[in-house]
Amino acid sequence: MTWEIVIGLEVHAQLSTSSKIFSGASTAFGAEPNTQACAVDLALPGVLPVLNKGAVERAIKFGLATGAHIAPRSVFARKNYFYPDLPKGYQISQFDLPVVGNGQLAIQVPAQGKTPAYEKTVRLTRAHLEEDAGKSLHEDFHGMTGIDLNRAGTPLLEIVSEPDMRSAAEAVAYAKALHTLVRWIGICDGNMQEGSFRCDANVSVRRPGGELGTRREIKNLNSFRFLEQAINYEAHWQIETLENGGMVHQATVLFDPDRGETRMMRSKEDAHDYRYFPDPDLLPLEISPQWIDEVRATLPELPHDKQARYVNDLGLSAYDARQLTASREMADFFEAMLDALSPTPTPDGTPSPSGRGHGVRDGRGEQLAKTCANWIIGEVSAQLNRDGLDMAQCPITPQQLGGILKRIADSTISNAGAKEVFRNMWSEGGEADAIIEAKGLKQVSDSGAIEKIVDEIIAANPAQVAEYRSGKEKVFGFFVGLAMKASKGKANPAQLNEVLKRKLSG
Repeated sequence: MTWEIVIGLEVHAQLSTSSKIFSGASTAFGAEPNTQACAVDLALPGVLPVLNKGAVERAIKFGLATGAHIAPRSVFARKNYFYPDLPKGYQISQFDLPVVGNGQLAIQVPAQGKTPAYEKTVRLTRAHLEEDAGKSLHEDFHGMTGIDLNRAGTPLLEIVSEPDMRSAAEAVAYAKALHTLVRWIGICDGNMQEGSFRCDANVSVRRPGGELGTRREIKNLNSFRFLEQAINYEAHWQIETLENGGMVHQATVLFDPDRGETRMMRSKEDAHDYRYFPDPDLLPLEISPQWIDEVRATLPELPHDKQARYVNDLGLSAYDARQLTASREMADFFEAMLDALSPTPTPDGTPSPSGRGHGVRDGRGEQLAKTCANWIIGEVSAQLNRDGLDMAQCPITPQQLGGILKRIADSTISNAGAKEVFRNMWSEGGEADAIIEAKGLKQVSDSGAIEKIVDEIIAANPAQVAEYRSGKEKVFGFFVGLAMKASKGKANPAQLNEVLKRKLSG
């Protein structure tokens, strides 16, 4: 009999406020240990928490972006447990009344073997505000543990999904979509190496259609690769345990990336173990409809809406639209490039953003959008990957890349020449025209010069001319190669082909 994997994710997104959720201490990463922990973070006697308005606004943003319910009244609670890096002995979180509930997120699951790519919607149970704990440091201490409380009090939005995912591939697709979204709307920088975006995976197995199995929670996964490996290992371990007559007990486990396996950390606590109760130092959080509307006005166009616009208004394929919206920086680059090449005036005479205001699709506009998309998805993305950069670190501006495309369009350079200009621009900077001039990459478009080259080649190769005229059209490539070599690769290909065909047919 087969088994079904059931997965739910809890994602901790560190909110992009400059100060902590209940104090004015800095949230900047990388400071010396314990230099960014104030009296509130250290839980000194007599201190009181004060809620950070910016953290609440970021939670509201997330709720709006996922079509969730924004609670008009939510409550902060104390989650009681002891750990060395939790000075108060409790964590301020939310339990019964979270700020966000019942949202959803559409994900695109890539093709796996014979299974084609497909779209799926994952339901979101809740998203609640809480403070982070400090950090225990083991590596630099022999027989001891160091405690760094810089992170204590950093604002988190814990995003909890329903157990809707049925494979590691779906879980990774969901985590990536969530990562894109929180960065897109500007509530989290998404830096997984610094711990700004961390995943806990709840994994269980069952017979298809049966009761949910006992889940084990894999904690603190900080890469998509580790998330996939950990889920696959854990599911395999649970299936093997059950098939061998064993039992799966609820537990918290850690993933060891060096050994590629999970190991038990502790038996899993239930909610009653934490003895939740409302925090007496914090009033209930009340969010008015007016406040929600003010936050809604700050939301950018969301990835799914932008994808639909690229398909409907610009004629791009669904695949290209998804690639261009993989990050907000890439979508902004594409639109700025399109604007640089074909700005559409608005009634006040200023250029409108690409696609907005392009109400009528036309072949020329669609071809331009496709050309821009091809260069960004192709050359730019490939070079970013080779250099280990993301789109925000791209050394070429949309206007510079647009300059290359202009020179392809007016036949100043060939496609091969354009790629050489691109490589020089990437490594050394500069504008397309200056690079073309300095490197001597301008195409030969003078019909007289091209005809002279073709005449000389035809005169020197009578046997091949006879073959072509007898019907062996494959010989045409032989003449193209000789002509391009004679012109040092600078002959305009379209003109060269036209002249060759005319002369050889004569």
